[in-house]
Amino acid sequence: MLVQQGESMNDTAQRPLRVSSHGGHSGEFCLHAKDSLAQIVAGYAAQGFDWIGLTEHMPPLTDGGLYPDEQQAGLSAVDLQRQFDRYVATARQLQQDYAGRMTIYVGMETEFYAGAVPWIHELNKLYHFDYLVGSVHHVHERCFDFSAADYAAAVELLGDHDALYCAYFDAQLAMIEHLQPAVVGHFDLIRLYDPDYAERFQQPAVAARIERNLQRIAQLGLMLDFNVRALAKGASEPYVSAPILQRALQLGIDIVPGDDSHGVASVGIGIDEAIKLLQQAGYHCQWRRPKSAAKGE
Repeated sequence: MLVQQGESMNDTAQRPLRVSSHGGHSGEFCLHAKDSLAQIVAGYAAQGFDWIGLTEHMPPLTDGGLYPDEQQAGLSAVDLQRQFDRYVATARQLQQDYAGRMTIYVGMETEFYAGAVPWIHELNKLYHFDYLVGSVHHVHERCFDFSAADYAAAVELLGDHDALYCAYFDAQLAMIEHLQPAVVGHFDLIRLYDPDYAERFQQPAVAARIERNLQRIAQLGLMLDFNVRALAKGASEPYVSAPILQRALQLGIDIVPGDDSHGVASVGIGIDEAIKLLQQAGYHCQWRRPKSAAKGE
């Protein structure tokens, strides 16, 4: 890293490294992203990242696991499985190409719905991922985060927001127990499209589940993704929100930034702000590196 005018070598030595544990979605392998994976990785290298994790979405086992945009594009589960195979091959090649310049971890972002767990274990055995990001995007088999309309439909299905939050955190705990991923992705994603999430987190049933899940993450030694993509989409704070972050730090949970990039333009966006927020919260910002923590390994 170049020393800027007015800085000393000691200043730069003390500065936290730029890293992303949850990034690298590309238009090459994801319909709702842009650019090639090689272009995105080059963007990280140009910004001086020390290490990054490439965490493309897992492919569905059946057509029932397709996202709406994949359905509209006429893709099948088999198409996406073949595409995912190309992703892993491309990511592994980039990992070799950048060796000595920037460390690349090749991973996968999970889903959690009926049938997902054995399929995830099968994929992990096939590809030998460096680590997993464990995420939940479905509640009661319904994807809630693809659009505001999908979120509203999930609220209606569950009855109200509190029930949706409770179901989400219950699914998240099950995911944690079954997969034990190295990184738990965007812990409080369920607040998406809910301007009243701060009040929701204080509801006793919801608060109890948040505490329960954080304690289990701490017991298992997993890390939390401090996901700054929320900022790029107009949120006032990353995932996780400030009160949850403070409790995670009290429990000794390791935090690691993730830009959840979906194209060259979003590479590194919010990482410096994330580091500043974590420092203000009292976190040491000496990032633990991800490693395979999938259950059974």
